[in-house]
Amino acid sequence: MSGKIVISKENRKAMIDLIKKYFLKERDEDLGDLSATMILDFFTKELAPEFYNQGVYDSYAYMNDKMEDLFALQIVKR
Repeated sequence: MSGKIVISKENRKAMIDLIKKYFLKERDEDLGDLSATMILDFFTKELAPEFYNQGVYDSYAYMNDKMEDLFALQIVKR
């Protein structure tokens, strides 16, 4: 992985729209596209890696647990 989170054009536009709607509803602030884009860029660069890394850790823990379950499939000779 390159270390950079890449968002498709369509998803980026949808996220910008969500940010604008959130600020209008919750803070009564009418953000423009530039402000919303800057907020998205900040979250993507500064905060998203932490969520990504937590997802990697959670996936590892889940898969590790499932790998342990494989031992239950062993055939026991009697």
